[in-house]
Amino acid sequence: MILEEQINKDNLPKHLAIIMDGNGRWAKQQGMIRAFGHEKGTKSVRETVECCAKLGIENLTLYAFSTENWNRPKLEVDTLMNLLIKSLKKELKTLQKNEIRLNSIGNLSLLPTSAHKELLEVINKTKENKRMTLTLALSYGSREELVSAIKTICDKVKNNIISPESIDETIINQHLYTHNLPDVDLLIRTSGEHRISNFLLWQIAYAELFFTDVLWPDFREQHLYEAIISYQKRERRFGKTSEQIK
Repeated sequence: MILEEQINKDNLPKHLAIIMDGNGRWAKQQGMIRAFGHEKGTKSVRETVECCAKLGIENLTLYAFSTENWNRPKLEVDTLMNLLIKSLKKELKTLQKNEIRLNSIGNLSLLPTSAHKELLEVINKTKENKRMTLTLALSYGSREELVSAIKTICDKVKNNIISPESIDETIINQHLYTHNLPDVDLLIRTSGEHRISNFLLWQIAYAELFFTDVLWPDFREQHLYEAIISYQKRERRFGKTSEQIK
């Protein structure tokens, strides 16, 4: 609780994104299969989501499954998809209780029919919630997102819907999966890796980055507080000088 008291509620990131990494390594340390780590990681998701809602963070995006993750062993992919369905069913009450709206980004057409259906049902049931938007990045890859946006813009140019001269950052933003979300203010990655891993490359242009050695299944409230406190101690200049900011 001492860490929570250090947080300035007037200087929270409007959009927090997390690369939830380390489930497999955590399971290996326990002498268990990787699926056990993914299962344990759901507790960290629940605690992080509820903590963000309690603090007043408006947008939380979790990197749940990347486009590259489809290349993992079939057993692990199937386990992750089944866990997604189970978690969506189980956590609906928590989302409703905390007035959290579920959102999702990525190439969702690649999801198994049962997982896609459950996802859309929970999104629909929580669409009126206003307290916080929780976005799951599923079958998501930032390069794929950018390619898709460019193709759509090109089609609109070809059909005289958009002129080449009018293309700017706003136009590009409007064609991304995250068109309804603000840019990321703080990006957290767990497990000690120092990579972005094809996650929100456009949206994190001026994000503050926070890396922790904690494996995702061990990530708890105090670790989130540490990241936010670190964020609040930084000077965000957006290309300006310190003197201009002051």
